[in-house]
Amino acid sequence: MIASVRGEVLDIALDHAVIEAAGVGYRVNATPITLGALHRGSEARLFTTMIVREDSMTLYGFSDTESKDLFSLLQTVSGVGPRLAMATLAVLEPDALRRALSEGNLTALTRVPGIGKRGAERMVVELRDKVDAVPSAAGASGLIAANAIRDQIVEALEGLGFPLKQAEQATDSVLVETPEATTSVALRSALSLLGKTR
Repeated sequence: MIASVRGEVLDIALDHAVIEAAGVGYRVNATPITLGALHRGSEARLFTTMIVREDSMTLYGFSDTESKDLFSLLQTVSGVGPRLAMATLAVLEPDALRRALSEGNLTALTRVPGIGKRGAERMVVELRDKVDAVPSAAGASGLIAANAIRDQIVEALEGLGFPLKQAEQATDSVLVETPEATTSVALRSALSLLGKTR
């Protein structure tokens, strides 16, 4: 089993990245959040899970072991395969997923494409007691995630024509006020803040 891959990021697509390790390019499927923290040409390390089927061998990559463990845990639910587990982690970050499962929040779970009310109920029943056993990576990975979110927002604002310094100031003030904000929420807040100063 391949438990992690470290090397140069050769390519980043919508649902995967190619990372070259020891001369071999590995195609690693990942969530948009994980892919957003990668940069072509720089070195990256992803924790991986390898799924072997009759017709394929697929690597799934995660920026932290918590997401990797939750990915494996989700697949213990009948009817949930790797694709649906990845979709769940793409829509709900680890903390939000834990909360949704422990509180039985079906509305949050049914936001995931492919999960209906019955599937969400099954997930809650089967995982409510198990989800707390997965160690949380809130400390270090929270900081990494915050930096990745900051970089993404600043880059997006620059792409929209705002000067770097202005983009950084707006992003920082938004993230100080609402540190738990998702990338899209923080980007909208930064845009409305910059709109007021123009």
